[in-house]
Amino acid sequence: MFFLTRDGGESSHSENIVMKKDIHPEYKDVVFHDLSADYKFLTRSCVKTTETTEFEGATYPVFKIEVSSQSHPFYTGKNVLLDTAGRVDKFYKRFGAKK
Repeated sequence: MFFLTRDGGESSHSENIVMKKDIHPEYKDVVFHDLSADYKFLTRSCVKTTETTEFEGATYPVFKIEVSSQSHPFYTGKNVLLDTAGRVDKFYKRFGAKK
Protein backbone atom coordinates (compact mmCIF):
# COMPACT_ATOMS: atom_id res chain seq x y z
CA MET A 1 0.00 0.00 0.00
CA PHE A 2 1.35 3.42 -0.94
CA PHE A 3 0.56 6.82 0.55
CA LEU A 4 1.05 10.30 -0.83
CA THR A 5 3.76 12.37 0.82
CA ARG A 6 3.87 16.12 1.41
CA ASP A 7 5.86 16.71 -1.76
CA GLY A 8 3.41 14.68 -3.90
CA GLY A 9 5.57 11.55 -4.09
CA GLU A 10 4.69 8.08 -2.87
CA SER A 11 5.76 6.33 0.30
CA SER A 12 4.96 2.99 1.93
CA HIS A 13 5.00 4.55 5.42
CA SER A 14 1.74 5.87 6.85
CA GLU A 15 3.46 8.48 9.08
CA ASN A 16 3.94 10.69 6.03
CA ILE A 17 0.19 11.39 5.74
CA VAL A 18 -0.81 14.92 6.67
CA MET A 19 -4.17 15.15 8.44
CA LYS A 20 -6.26 18.27 8.93
CA LYS A 21 -5.81 19.77 12.38
CA ASP A 22 -8.54 20.36 14.98
CA ILE A 23 -11.28 18.31 13.25
CA HIS A 24 -10.64 14.82 14.66
CA PRO A 25 -11.85 13.63 18.08
CA GLU A 26 -9.23 12.61 20.62
CA TYR A 27 -8.60 8.86 20.22
CA LYS A 28 -7.10 7.52 23.44
CA ASP A 29 -6.83 4.52 25.76
CA VAL A 30 -9.98 4.20 27.89
CA VAL A 31 -10.98 1.65 30.55
CA PHE A 32 -14.57 0.45 30.23
CA HIS A 33 -15.98 -0.70 33.58
CA ASP A 34 -18.94 -3.11 33.50
CA LEU A 35 -20.73 -2.29 36.75
CA SER A 36 -22.98 -5.38 36.82
CA ALA A 37 -20.05 -7.83 36.57
CA ASP A 38 -17.36 -5.59 38.11
CA TYR A 39 -15.21 -6.25 35.04
CA LYS A 40 -12.79 -3.76 33.47
CA PHE A 41 -11.14 -3.83 30.06
CA LEU A 42 -8.82 -1.45 28.25
CA THR A 43 -9.41 -0.36 24.67
CA ARG A 44 -9.06 2.76 22.53
CA SER A 45 -12.03 5.07 22.11
CA CYS A 46 -13.18 8.63 21.37
CA VAL A 47 -15.63 8.59 24.29
CA LYS A 48 -15.50 11.68 26.52
CA THR A 49 -15.23 11.14 30.26
CA THR A 50 -13.99 13.09 33.26
CA GLU A 51 -13.37 10.18 35.66
CA THR A 52 -10.12 8.21 35.91
CA THR A 53 -9.18 4.83 37.36
CA GLU A 54 -6.10 2.73 38.06
CA PHE A 55 -5.79 -0.25 35.72
CA GLU A 56 -2.75 -2.55 35.50
CA GLY A 57 -0.51 -0.01 37.22
CA ALA A 58 -1.45 3.06 35.16
CA THR A 59 -4.12 5.76 35.31
CA TYR A 60 -6.67 5.88 32.49
CA PRO A 61 -9.97 7.63 31.82
CA VAL A 62 -12.88 5.34 32.76
CA PHE A 63 -16.31 4.96 31.15
CA LYS A 64 -18.91 3.06 33.19
CA ILE A 65 -21.27 0.70 31.38
CA GLU A 66 -24.04 -1.60 32.58
CA VAL A 67 -23.66 -4.47 30.10
CA SER A 68 -20.65 -6.05 28.42
CA SER A 69 -19.77 -9.52 27.16
CA GLN A 70 -19.02 -10.49 30.78
CA SER A 71 -22.58 -9.80 31.95
CA HIS A 72 -24.88 -10.08 28.91
CA PRO A 73 -26.95 -13.32 28.89
CA PHE A 74 -26.17 -14.01 25.24
CA TYR A 75 -22.43 -14.28 25.98
CA THR A 76 -22.65 -15.82 29.47
CA GLY A 77 -25.18 -18.52 28.54
CA LYS A 78 -27.35 -17.62 31.53
CA ASN A 79 -30.62 -16.99 29.73
CA VAL A 80 -33.63 -15.78 31.61
CA LEU A 81 -36.71 -17.97 31.16
CA LEU A 82 -39.79 -16.03 30.17
CA ASP A 83 -43.24 -16.98 31.41
CA THR A 84 -44.83 -17.14 27.95
CA ALA A 85 -47.92 -19.06 29.10
CA GLY A 86 -48.57 -16.43 31.75
CA ARG A 87 -48.25 -13.68 29.15
CA VAL A 88 -50.75 -15.37 26.85
CA ASP A 89 -53.22 -15.73 29.72
CA LYS A 90 -52.80 -12.07 30.62
CA PHE A 91 -53.43 -11.14 26.99
CA TYR A 92 -56.67 -13.16 26.86
CA LYS A 93 -57.85 -11.71 30.19
CA ARG A 94 -57.14 -8.21 29.02
CA PHE A 95 -58.52 -8.40 25.49
CA GLY A 96 -60.76 -11.45 25.66
CA ALA A 97 -60.62 -14.62 23.63
CA LYS A 98 -61.71 -14.22 20.02
CA LYS A 99 -64.53 -16.60 19.12
